[in-house]
Amino acid sequence: MDQENKVANEEGDIECYYGKDMEDRIYSQPLLTKRHNTTSQIAIVGANACPVESLDYEIIENELFKQDWRSRRTIQIFQYVLLKWAFALIIGLGTGLVGIFNNIAVENISGFKLLMTTKLMLEHKYYKAFAALAGCNLALAAAAAALCAYIAPAAAGSGIPEVKAYLNGVDAHSILAPSTLFVKIFGSILCVSAGFVVGKEGPMVHTGACIASLIGQGGSRKYHLTWRWLRYFKNDRDRRDLITCGAAAGVASAFRAPVGGVLFALEEAASWWRSAILWRTFFTTAVVAIVLRAFIQLCSTGTCGLFGEGGLIMYDVSAAKVAYSVPDILAVILLGVIGGIFGSLYNYLVDKVLRTYSIINEKGPAVKILLVVTISLLTSICSYGLPWFATCIPCPIDTTESCPNTDLSGNYKSFQCPPNHYNDLASLFLNTNDDAIRNLLSTSTTKEFHISSLFIFFIAIYCLGVITYGIAIPSGLFIPVILAGAGYGRLIGRLFDPITKLDVGLFALLGAASFLGGTMRMTVSLCVILLELTNDLLLLPLVMLVLLISKTVGDMFNHGVYDQIVKLKGLPYMEAHAEPYMKHLVARDVVSGPLITFSGVEKVGNILHALKTTGHNGFPVIDEPPFADAPELCGLVLRSHLLVLLKGKIFSWDRVLSGDEVVRRISKFDFAKAGSGKGVKLEDLDIKDEEMDMYVDLHPITNTSPYTVVETMSLAKAAVLFRQLGLRHMCVVPKSQGRPPIVGILTRHDFLPEHILGLYPHIRLRK
Repeated sequence: MDQENKVANEEGDIECYYGKDMEDRIYSQPLLTKRHNTTSQIAIVGANACPVESLDYEIIENELFKQDWRSRRTIQIFQYVLLKWAFALIIGLGTGLVGIFNNIAVENISGFKLLMTTKLMLEHKYYKAFAALAGCNLALAAAAAALCAYIAPAAAGSGIPEVKAYLNGVDAHSILAPSTLFVKIFGSILCVSAGFVVGKEGPMVHTGACIASLIGQGGSRKYHLTWRWLRYFKNDRDRRDLITCGAAAGVASAFRAPVGGVLFALEEAASWWRSAILWRTFFTTAVVAIVLRAFIQLCSTGTCGLFGEGGLIMYDVSAAKVAYSVPDILAVILLGVIGGIFGSLYNYLVDKVLRTYSIINEKGPAVKILLVVTISLLTSICSYGLPWFATCIPCPIDTTESCPNTDLSGNYKSFQCPPNHYNDLASLFLNTNDDAIRNLLSTSTTKEFHISSLFIFFIAIYCLGVITYGIAIPSGLFIPVILAGAGYGRLIGRLFDPITKLDVGLFALLGAASFLGGTMRMTVSLCVILLELTNDLLLLPLVMLVLLISKTVGDMFNHGVYDQIVKLKGLPYMEAHAEPYMKHLVARDVVSGPLITFSGVEKVGNILHALKTTGHNGFPVIDEPPFADAPELCGLVLRSHLLVLLKGKIFSWDRVLSGDEVVRRISKFDFAKAGSGKGVKLEDLDIKDEEMDMYVDLHPITNTSPYTVVETMSLAKAAVLFRQLGLRHMCVVPKSQGRPPIVGILTRHDFLPEHILGLYPHIRLRK
C-alpha cells in the first residue's frame, strides 16, 4: 500500500472511501491492489483510497475449535443460547432509549429555536428573527460538523450503506467504533435541530448497529471484562447476527415501526438470513416498541418538555375515508411513474454531489466545517425567506386547531400575516421536519396549502435534500425523501381534486411512498413502515401499487441510492446475483498467482517472510511426505491465527508434529477475534534469529474443511455460492489428478467487475 493510502487509513477519515478521480478509475479500470490471489485485503484506487478487510463469517473447523466444542457441556450451550437472547434484549433497550433521547432533544432544541423566532416575528422584529434563527442553526451545524470532522469522520452520512456492507462481509475502518456511536447520537441531534433537510432515521440504523457491535465485542481483556460466557461471541458470525438485530432496532426506534424494522433488515440490510435471526430481530424490535411506548406514556404528562404529543403512530391518517375509483387508480399510477422518475434523478444528483463534496472534504476538517456552515446558512435563508413569497390565507372557521399557532407547532403559522390569517409556506418551513410531514399528511384540509406553495416547497426541499447529503454531518435520507414526496403528492391531489374521491392527505402519503420507492428501491419493508407510521391498513393496495410502479420505473434508469453510495465509497459489496458475463468464465480464469502455500510443518522464517512481504489473509496448507503419501490439501490457515501461533513460540528444531503441545498451551480463546482491531500484529512478534530455522506445526490451527470448488465451475455459480455462504476464501482445486492439490484461492476481490473486466475487457461485448 502506498504511503498516501496508509496515512489515510491510519487517520480513519471518511474520505478514505471517496476518491477525487474515482469516477474515472473505479468504473473504467480494474481495482489496483498490491496482492496476489490469496489475500482478501482490498485497496480501492482513488486519491485517498483505503483498505477494507473481509470478515470471517465461515466457521473455522480446526483442531482447537473441535476441542473446544467437545469440551462444552450442555449447560454451557444453554448459556450461549440464553446470552444471545439477552444481548438482543439489551440491544432493544439501548436503541429504544437512544431513540427516545434523540426525539426529546430534537423537539426541545428545535422548539426553543422556533418559539424564539415566532416571538420576534409577532413583535415585528423581522431582522432579529432571522438573525436568531440563522444564528442558532449555524451554531448547531458547526458543532455537529466539528464532531464529525475531528472525532469520528465515519459518522458522517446515513450509515446505512456502511451497515449494509458490513453485513455483506466488508469491515471498513471505524464504521462501528465507540467514537462513531457517540458522534452519531449527538451529531444527529445537533444537525436535525439545526433545521437541515435531513432525518435521524438513517443514523438511527447506524446507531443500533454500533450499539450491537459494542455489546458483541465479547468482553475486553484490557479492562478485565472477560466473563467466560462472553468468549463465545468473539467471532464475526455472532457479531453479524447482533448487528442485524441492531439495524432492525434502529428502524423500529426511528419510525416506531417494529415489524417494518424486521423487514428492513431482511430486505435491505442483511445479506445472509435464517429463521433464528428472524426470531431475535422480531424480539429486539418488540423490546424497542415497548420502551418507546413506556416513555411516550411518561412524556404525555408534560415531563419531557415540548415532546410528548402522539404515540407510536407518528402520522395518523386513519380519519380519512379510503374509497377509490378508476380516476383514483390512474392518479396513483401517475404518482408511481413520477416517483420513479424523480427518484432516479435524485439518485443521479446525489451521486454527482457526493463526488464533488469528496474533493472539497479532502482539504481538511476546517473546510468540512465551512461547507456545513455554508449549507446551513443557505437552508436558513430558504426556510425564512421563501415564506415571504406566500400570500396570507384566512383561517378556516371549522378547524379544531388554534389559528394561527403562536406557541406550539401546528398547521397554521402566522409569520408576517395579520390576525386570523396564516402563512402556509411558513407552516411547512418553520417547523421540525416531523411536524412538516404531519402537516402535509393532515386530512380534511384540502385547501390548507396553495398549489403554488406546494410547488415551491417541493422544489426547495428536493434541491436542499440533494446538496445537504454528503456534508460532514450525520444525515438520513428518509425524511428529505418523505418531505419531497409528500409535497408533490399533495400537489397532485389538489390538481386531481375535481375528479378524485381520495383525500389530499392520502395523496401526500402515496407521493411519499412513490418517492421512497423511486430512490431506495425497497417495497415490502417500506410498505409496512408506512402503514405502521400512518395507521391506515385500508390504503395497503394503493401503497403496494405505487411502490411497485415507482421501483420499476426507477430501475430503468439507475440503482437504488444506497447501492450507489456503497459503490461510490469503494466498498466491495457482492450482489446477490451474478453478472451475466460471469457465465462465460470459469473459476480458474480469474485465479492469479503466484500462490503462496505452507507445509503442514513449516519453518518459522518462511512464515514470517510471507507475512512481511504479502498482505495475504489466507494461506493453503499442503501436507507432503512424510506426513502424507502424496501432496494433498490439508486446509487453510488465517493470517491472524499464524500471528497468535508465532507469538506463542511453540517451535521445535525437528520437523515433527507437535499439535498436542499446541492444544495444551494455547486455547481457542487466544485465537478469538479482538474487538476494534486490537488483535496481534506483525510488529508485536519478537522472533530471534536462531528461531528462524525452527519449525512450527500448523495442523492445530488449520481449517481442515475449507469450501472448495473445482476449477471448471462457472464463475457465476461460484459467485452465488461465495455470497450465500458468506465466505472470505474459496479454494479452487484441479479437476484432474497428478497436479498440485490447489490451483488458487478466490476472494471477494476476484468477483468484482473491476477486476474481471480488467482481465477480460472484451467480455462486455458478450453480455
